[in-house]
Amino acid sequence: YVMKRFLQYPLVKWFLWFWLCLVIWGAFEYAPLAAGFLGESSRILFFHVPMAWTAFVAFFAAGIWSARYLFGGRQLRHDIAAGSAVELGLVFCVLATVTGSLWAKIMWGAYWNWDPRQVWITVAILFYGAYMTLRSAVPDPERQRRLAAAYGVLGLVVAPFLFFILPRMTGYTLHPEPVVNQTGKIEMERRMAEVLLLGSFGFMVLFFWMHNLRCRLAVLQAAREARELDLPPAGGTV
Repeated sequence: YVMKRFLQYPLVKWFLWFWLCLVIWGAFEYAPLAAGFLGESSRILFFHVPMAWTAFVAFFAAGIWSARYLFGGRQLRHDIAAGSAVELGLVFCVLATVTGSLWAKIMWGAYWNWDPRQVWITVAILFYGAYMTLRSAVPDPERQRRLAAAYGVLGLVVAPFLFFILPRMTGYTLHPEPVVNQTGKIEMERRMAEVLLLGSFGFMVLFFWMHNLRCRLAVLQAAREARELDLPPAGGTV
């Protein structure tokens, strides 16, 4: 509730766009090039990694809202919040995949290399794409919301495996070492780490801001559909 009220202040969007402009400046001007990367390719990571992290946050948040729908009185606003989070999570996940493929083409010579991280983030897209298919395939609204919520709760278990656990269980990977190592320390040049953290925060705030707008739009659409169902048939009255 506090986050929702905060995001409705007009100054928030201007602060957000300023922050993202700062991230762009930091990525191209402030942060140095990473060792072992071809040309300017390391700058892609300042967008690729935050997008992937934001996608995970979106999917995990969708699971929490789904659980609130199932166990919190079946309130429509929780279902709307979950569905909107998955929609935006898919957007960020696809963007992370595209930017990662561009980087892979530069570094490894091909857009697709069957690297574990490439494979599992694609599985995440398919998993949550199936969620959206489920929502559109069930005609009964109540049953649709109930099944989607159960699927979203399943995502609370699936998402951490797809994003963090399974990619690390495979010994072979072309990807660089994770930003945070096994001891919890950031293995990155200080200025690069600063820009990466700024970008991660900025993209996550962008997600919540877009999520707030998407939920408000969905509420208006639901209200309009409810009014249309109450309208009398054309040419007569009830």
